[in-house]
Amino acid sequence: QVQLVESGGGLVQPGGSLRLSCKTSGFPLSTSAMTWYRQAPGGGRQTVALIDTVGRITSYADSVKGRFTISRDNDKETVYLQMNNLKPEDTAVYFCYTNVHGTWGQGTQVTVSS
Repeated sequence: QVQLVESGGGLVQPGGSLRLSCKTSGFPLSTSAMTWYRQAPGGGRQTVALIDTVGRITSYADSVKGRFTISRDNDKETVYLQMNNLKPEDTAVYFCYTNVHGTWGQGTQVTVSS
């Protein structure tokens, strides 16, 4: 059974940092490109960043370029999202997604507020 479990969210002040983790199980992580999405209150789901199977190719939404970094450790079956210089508009529930299996995690809340 394919499962994704996000963690690392929380409340942080503007300018702060958080590192999200997405622990996968039920499939070899090395076989799937992975994507982080986010959904703000009242908004649609937005693509934040994606990474290929080996971590060589990454892509980011314009709104997070230069601040967020996606990475992966296939041996640990985990995908990461390092978020620096956070802004209030980054407040959302963050989800990871396996592009091969079409499965979502339950999400982790990120709140940026002073």
